[in-house]
Amino acid sequence: MAHFVGLDVSVQETAVCVVDEAGKVVCEQKVATEPDDLVGLLTSISGDYGRIGIEAGPLSQWLVNGLAEAGLPVICVETRHMNSLLKARQVNKSDRHDARGIAQMMRVGLFKPVHVKTLASQEKRMLLTSRKLLQRKMLDIEFDLRGTLRNFGLKVGVVSTAGFEARIRDLVAGMSSLSAIVEPLLTVRRVLRQEFARMHKMLLEVVRQDPVCRRLMTAPGVGAVVALTYRATVDQPQRFVHSRAVGAHVGLTPRRHQSGESDYDGGISKSGDTMLRTMLYEAAQTLLTQSRHWSWLKAWGTRVAQRRGMRRAIVAVARRLAVILHRMWVDGSDFRWGRDPAATVEAA
Repeated sequence: MAHFVGLDVSVQETAVCVVDEAGKVVCEQKVATEPDDLVGLLTSISGDYGRIGIEAGPLSQWLVNGLAEAGLPVICVETRHMNSLLKARQVNKSDRHDARGIAQMMRVGLFKPVHVKTLASQEKRMLLTSRKLLQRKMLDIEFDLRGTLRNFGLKVGVVSTAGFEARIRDLVAGMSSLSAIVEPLLTVRRVLRQEFARMHKMLLEVVRQDPVCRRLMTAPGVGAVVALTYRATVDQPQRFVHSRAVGAHVGLTPRRHQSGESDYDGGISKSGDTMLRTMLYEAAQTLLTQSRHWSWLKAWGTRVAQRRGMRRAIVAVARRLAVILHRMWVDGSDFRWGRDPAATVEAA
């Protein structure tokens, strides 16, 4: 008889619920959140498992890989879909009830699986997020200095990144109290700039050694950061049967609302990966407003801007760029500047 398992994961302990084909609870127990402990418990209960469900989260990729290496049929489930089902079937929320609900979802097949990224993709993703964190903190310090010094009538004005520190020191010269306050902030900013430059150099080296990223960079508006973000997010292009599904995956397709006589399309869904959606939007904006190289994609976006406005044109180009990059990746071809491959993309 096949058994089905639900795992409700927390940092220290994981609630485990095992049910049989009829839905009867066979075992409910808490074990340490370690792949070896989970494998030991499950193998001691039964050797025949239909599905093992685990909610997507910070520890899910690590646990899924550990259980899969042990030969267990583990499935990572989409978080919002699981939460909606659990709220519908239970009143009191607890780890025990959540594990039981996940097990029943596995038994009846009411779940939405998500892709578990490879280790190489996770490393690229960590590089991107860490670089973005340093950049954001560096800008926070600059904005804070600009805002607080303005209270004393000291206006920083337009200044280059390299000349920012000298400009601040010139403004607070002769004001000992302000100089003592801003000096630690300038020191932290200087260190953040150095480490950000080092991390950006690491990113460029990764892109330089990756043939997929170099191929994606042949598309207009796509630089090293955009290419690596796309590479790390999509991870395995084969998981998308159609290239046009990538646009919907990153939330660049319109949200539809239909109820009775009401039926309309709203703004984009903004679901999926926020980082990739932002990078594609910035790439499309660069293509339409800053790029000096003419291409069929820029011509198409310009025509959309004339009909619908620049903001909608940027979103449309970002969505089409997501589709084109996927098709380039699958076909192993560079971007075609002179000929519109729309028929090939739509057929994909």
